[in-house]
Amino acid sequence: MKLNTICLLTGSLLLPLTAQASSKENWETFSDIGAYGLVGIAAAVPLYKGDWEGFKQAGFSIGTASGVGLIGKNTIDAERPDGSDNKSFPSNHTANAFASATTLHLRYGWEVGLPAYGIATLVGVGRVEAERHYWKDVAAGAALGIVSGWIFTEAYDSSVQVIPWATSQGAGVNVAFSW
Repeated sequence: MKLNTICLLTGSLLLPLTAQASSKENWETFSDIGAYGLVGIAAAVPLYKGDWEGFKQAGFSIGTASGVGLIGKNTIDAERPDGSDNKSFPSNHTANAFASATTLHLRYGWEVGLPAYGIATLVGVGRVEAERHYWKDVAAGAALGIVSGWIFTEAYDSSVQVIPWATSQGAGVNVAFSW
């Protein structure tokens, strides 16, 4: 199954949720599924392709966006729209979603990036509609995710494959080149 087909199928599975996402709870559920789903896809696609470098880059992109977002939440005193706590700024769901989308886009192209950015955008909308964040929180989270993706992600080069291996007898790395 082609990579862009996987992303389009994931997006098509989430779109019916947006049509039904009229209440705050539905939007919150959608934004959870969208954000964590994109993180999962950003990790699963490189594994599926045997792209260990891409897996590492996704981890750094998402980890950095999430870490910086958590530092912001714990140092910036910003009350959530629903009044539940003072950890509104920035939106970590949105940061993780955009870090995932940016990594997928830069690593594998616009065919994967376009649906991923669409889902990431809906995650941000969902956070506002669920009254968990203000638009400024979502915009900051999106910027944080995009920047971390750009810092850590390089385009995929299918002509070079680096594959680690391990057995009970030993371990190593296979490197394959094609030209």
